[in-house]
Amino acid sequence: MKNLTMFIVSDSVGETAELVAKAAASQFGRGLDSVSLKRFSHIENETQLEEIAFLASEQNAVVVYTLVKSCMRKRIKAECQKKDIKCIDLLGPVVDQLSRQLDEKPREEPGLVRKLDDDYFKKIEAIEFAVKYDDGRDPRGILKADIVLIGVSRTSKTPLSQYLAHQRYRVANVPLVPEVDPPEELFMIDPKKCFALIISPEKLNTIRKERLIALGLRDDANYARLERIEAEIEHFKEITDKIGCTVVDVTSKAVEETANVIIGELTNRIK
Repeated sequence: MKNLTMFIVSDSVGETAELVAKAAASQFGRGLDSVSLKRFSHIENETQLEEIAFLASEQNAVVVYTLVKSCMRKRIKAECQKKDIKCIDLLGPVVDQLSRQLDEKPREEPGLVRKLDDDYFKKIEAIEFAVKYDDGRDPRGILKADIVLIGVSRTSKTPLSQYLAHQRYRVANVPLVPEVDPPEELFMIDPKKCFALIISPEKLNTIRKERLIALGLRDDANYARLERIEAEIEHFKEITDKIGCTVVDVTSKAVEETANVIIGELTNRIK
């Protein structure tokens, strides 16, 4: 039984072409035992393509390539034809068809799929971080976070943390309660990454009453009383003054609006 050498040529890592080559090879005889794969990754110029074509002719190899730049695809095809080498373009026909259907020119930027994958995993990491360090359950997260949210109960710290996590920010949030000393880590971080969420006592009174009713409890518990809320907000102001952080009024803001305010603040500080 014959053996075959396949050259995998890519302007990125080359995983896509190698997976396709392996899937095809598995359909024949001894499968991958009869096919030798050699990967040529991050090919950036036409001189490299000439060298690959020369090696392929020496080894009687089949060239399989995923090159996003049309000029590079034309060059490898021409070099292979010149040396009578079999070559297979895995990406070009699909890109060309999409370009026609979308009436749009492709970016021709290598490695975009990998960038998207990295972005996806960064989002997952941020979401897991927000869950792990939600509601002050582990103050160590304060030192690791990109954003730290603080506020009294029912100021949307958790949903805001999750929303920001979907924007790839690692967020820790900490509730402020008069009877409990805030974690010392709050006073160790850069105050620029700490955002304090404030809400009007009347609005918070309504929210807390609705929460108690939803839990099947009486709405006149101390938790929802206006006097208690005002005491919590006074404590909140003392802590935020010590930290020197940015205070965001969330009284009439949706989570998305608050997130945009915070992201805008961070972006302006970077400029």
